[in-house]
Order: sequence, then structure tokens, then C-alpha cells
Amino acid sequence: MAKPPTSLPPILFEDEWLIAFDKPSGLLTVPDRWNKARSDLIGLIHQHLSPGIYNVHRLDTETSGVLLCAKTKIALTALERQFATSRVKAHYLALVLGTLPEPDMVIRRELESDRDQPGRMRLAPAYRRGTCRTRTHAIEVFRAHSLLEAWPSAAKTHQVRVHLAHVGCPVVADAFYGNARGLYLSEIKSDYKFKTNAPERPLIGRVALHAESLTFAHPTTQAEIMITAPWPKDLSIAIKYLKRFAPAGGNMVK
Repeated sequence: MAKPPTSLPPILFEDEWLIAFDKPSGLLTVPDRWNKARSDLIGLIHQHLSPGIYNVHRLDTETSGVLLCAKTKIALTALERQFATSRVKAHYLALVLGTLPEPDMVIRRELESDRDQPGRMRLAPAYRRGTCRTRTHAIEVFRAHSLLEAWPSAAKTHQVRVHLAHVGCPVVADAFYGNARGLYLSEIKSDYKFKTNAPERPLIGRVALHAESLTFAHPTTQAEIMITAPWPKDLSIAIKYLKRFAPAGGNMVK
């Protein structure tokens, strides 16, 4: 995993009321209550911009992509209401192990905190009905992996990760809900040559989840706003090599 930055990440959108950042993987959204020395986005914002800027939502530390903040309490309240009532459309990209049971499907299961493993979530009993659902679509299928897009209906912690693991497609390198292993070129390229006395580095070694876009109503003008974050380098590289060396139905190729 790359070292978290000590300066602000790129700004994707800004006006009088809002500011959105392209959060890199490895950077906390808010301070770690147990380890104050770890860098976090809100801390960087308060240090470099203003202490009067508030995060509207959160992204997991390893998840990259769009992170929206409010410059006023009024904007914060309005946007939080949109998130709470599922009016914000969040669009994610996920590189996963396996293949979806159906190319287009909606995963419906409520989540709850895992009391046996603090910090993690788990599926709630099937009889518990709610609004927690994730719509998914397979963009491209490779030999043992898939590139998916996902639209969670609620802002539940780890929702996309838990739902995808539930249908047999854990996100690559997910230590909580998958096997924690990243994607290595040696696994997909038959003539890969290992370097002497140098461990192989993964093409992507963090949770392969990217918040590509966020669509919502502007808290003041009510105009529809869509903010998009470019693909991070590690995800782009992983997909590039999967296309080349691991096409669907193919064997390992040179």
C-alpha cells in the first residue's frame, strides 16, 4: 500500500458550499481514535484549508475515489439528509475474485455490526427486511477475476464489500471479507520471471475498490451534480494486465 500523502489530494469540485477530493488509497477519512499519528483527509483539510470544512460521508481507508465535504453547516445537514434517504447515487468500481451469478443483479441483505470481530460488518438474519441493497453489473470478466460496477442504495459501512463477498465475489485484497491476497502478475503470466532476492510486488495490493462517482442534488441550487474521480494507477495497471494475460476462458498466456 502506498504511503498516505502529507498534502491535500486533488480537488475534483469546489464552489462556495462544497468541495470534493480524490481520496487516495491508504488515507483515512477522519482521525484514527487509537492512533493520532496517522494522517487523515479531514486533518489535512483543516491544516491546509479551513477548520470549518466537514466530511459528508466516509470512504474506507483503502478505498480510493470521490470524497465529498461541506463548507457550511447548512450544506452539511442537507447533504447528510440526502445520504440518509438514499437520494445520493454512489458508483463504485470493484475488481473481484470470481464471477457474478448473473451479469446484472441486485443483492438485498441487511447488515449489522459483527460483535465477534469489532470493526467489521456481517449479514443480518435473512428475516430482517430493510433498504440495504447493492445493484451490480459485470463490466468485464477475466479468467479468475471480474471488473464490476456497484451502486449501493444506502451508506452502510463496508456494504459493497460484504454484499459482493456474499455472492461469491470478494474484492481483491480484502482482508476482512476475502483472502487478503492482492493480484500478482506471476499468477496470470506463464513466463513471469521472478527476481533474485526481491519479493514480487502485487499489481494491486490493497482493497480493489474505487468510488468513481457521486451524484446528488446541490444543497443550495438543487441542480444535479455528478463528481467523477479518475481511475487510480494501480487499478488501471491491474486491468491492463488482466486484459492481456487472463482473458475469460483462456489459459495462462505469455
